[in-house]
Amino acid sequence: MRPFPPLLLVIVSLPTVARAADDVVIADFESPDYGGWVATGDAFGAGPARGALPGQMAVSGYLGRGLVNTYLNGDKSTGTLTSPPFDLSRDYLTFLIGGGAHAGRTCVELLVDDRTVRTAAGEDNEHLAPFTWDVREFKGKQARFRVVDQETGGWGHVNVDQITLTDAPATPPAVEVPLYQEAYRPQFHFTAARNWLNDPNGLVFYKGEYHLFFQHNPKGVNWGNMTWGHAVSSDLVHWRQRDHALIPDALGTMFSGSAVVDWDNTSGLQSGDEKPLVAIYTAAGGTSDESKGKPFTQCLAYSTDAGHTWTKYARNPVLPHVRGENRDPKIAWHAPSKRWVMALYLDKDDFAFYASADLKKWEQLQTMTVPGCSECPDFFPMIVDGEKADDAAKVKWVWTAANGRYLVGEFDGTRFTPESRDARQVDFGNNYYAVQTYSDAPDGRRIQVGWMRGGRYPRMPFNQQMAFPRELRLKRTDDGLRLFNTPVREIGLLRGKQHDWSNLALAPGDNPLSDLRGELFDVEAEFEPAGARAFGLEIRGERIAYSPADHRLTALGSAPLDAKGGTLRLRVLVDRTSLEAFAQDGEVCLSGCFLPPANNKQLRVFAEGGNVRVRSLRVTELTPALRVLETER
Repeated sequence: MRPFPPLLLVIVSLPTVARAADDVVIADFESPDYGGWVATGDAFGAGPARGALPGQMAVSGYLGRGLVNTYLNGDKSTGTLTSPPFDLSRDYLTFLIGGGAHAGRTCVELLVDDRTVRTAAGEDNEHLAPFTWDVREFKGKQARFRVVDQETGGWGHVNVDQITLTDAPATPPAVEVPLYQEAYRPQFHFTAARNWLNDPNGLVFYKGEYHLFFQHNPKGVNWGNMTWGHAVSSDLVHWRQRDHALIPDALGTMFSGSAVVDWDNTSGLQSGDEKPLVAIYTAAGGTSDESKGKPFTQCLAYSTDAGHTWTKYARNPVLPHVRGENRDPKIAWHAPSKRWVMALYLDKDDFAFYASADLKKWEQLQTMTVPGCSECPDFFPMIVDGEKADDAAKVKWVWTAANGRYLVGEFDGTRFTPESRDARQVDFGNNYYAVQTYSDAPDGRRIQVGWMRGGRYPRMPFNQQMAFPRELRLKRTDDGLRLFNTPVREIGLLRGKQHDWSNLALAPGDNPLSDLRGELFDVEAEFEPAGARAFGLEIRGERIAYSPADHRLTALGSAPLDAKGGTLRLRVLVDRTSLEAFAQDGEVCLSGCFLPPANNKQLRVFAEGGNVRVRSLRVTELTPALRVLETER
């Protein structure tokens, strides 16, 4: 289908003005109780709040004395508050809203014919801001207004006041913004065009295309209804989102898995000139009405047209239930034994390995317990940097868990023997999870993609983003074999204007970047600490700082790091809602999501408590990547 530019409705806030005489006030919450409104749960109390509740920051922006405030007994309280029916007798419905930015969980909803037709959330702020819905298409119908609090974590509350029907809103209603240009849309990190996204799945390269499948909810911005979304790219930067590849069935919703090219047609599924692409995935029984009472099993799907369409194997599942919520199969080819190998999560911190000659019949090889790890295993061969794999004995195998922790060892086709007991870590950030590497990547590259779990995107049509793809390298160090990761070189396709400095003597208060402004950057720096207590970069108010005394790097998280040789090499990718910091050529990484102030687009390089020498500093402005939505279901 020819690509088309869908539109999103967003809100622009203007100063509040006095309401018109013919406005209809649905609720101003000035009474001691909620009147005919119906409350459920424990978040609302017997009546409207009078400002901030105990333990809450100052609340502002509401009118009069009262408001709905679900911070009753803190963020752990939940519930709903629903109005009596009212007639939509005006063109617009306005209200004041604050609190959490959890779309669908700390929000307000407009119900027409018992269907949610409008929704809005706060922006992680205790100030109530005006919001307007255009309701002309429903004019003359009856509606109800519902306040929802189903979030028990941080900012797990919502504040609401002054719900009014009007023909002259003080805050303009929605304006049209093209898809992919929204305020909090990452510009070079992959996001689903709409709705919820999580784990990367089925990463495979075939005939010039990188396939990125992903956990996707086609029905909303929160987790649920898991399908396999699908996108393709020739360069890991510019993506085209296709229709869903796998949708729920009687065996369950579509949980995570992997894909390979079956070059030798071991599966017997080839039906034309194209080699079959084979995916092994988890059918999550019991996660839908259709699959109620069924267990988690591992299933097979295949494509005979280069990944455009997918067919589920008629004899699924190919691996019956083992135990717990066994899931997330990752498959790889083991050339010496001429068999496929599967790494599978079992339960708690237990994992298993299986083998198959045809991808259809699997036998268990080994189980393994890895403390501190769960979910989404990956398993793949690697050659140590600078060494040649002239025989199978020189090939190392790497196992990773969802959190990116890894083991390096030997695999003889039957048993994996790690070289260390404890899983090691590369990325110490708060937002890097469900990592998976590409099968069949060209030139022997090992490319990893992770989900930046936990990012916040208030009032956006999408939710969550992927990390920028990284190339893994296995290096010998004084501490043994270690994984390093760095952004894939294709980031260079986005390079814009470049700014360079060298041999700077940076004193406290100096900032050679003071004239730079922007949202998208690739920043590379090399520091010599000299006498500084701390030094680093500050990007849109967020610090990436190194403490020589503590041997720690902080950047939306914290990691141990020894700047060996007295030099710190630092690289930071900056997008609208994320920072990814790579130190010492990828020995340590910190991946984090943030929501910077819209009016702060400044960059700073700094030294504290003494001088620092900046050997080199390069700031490259990046351009947005091309993203296209080919079709929608």
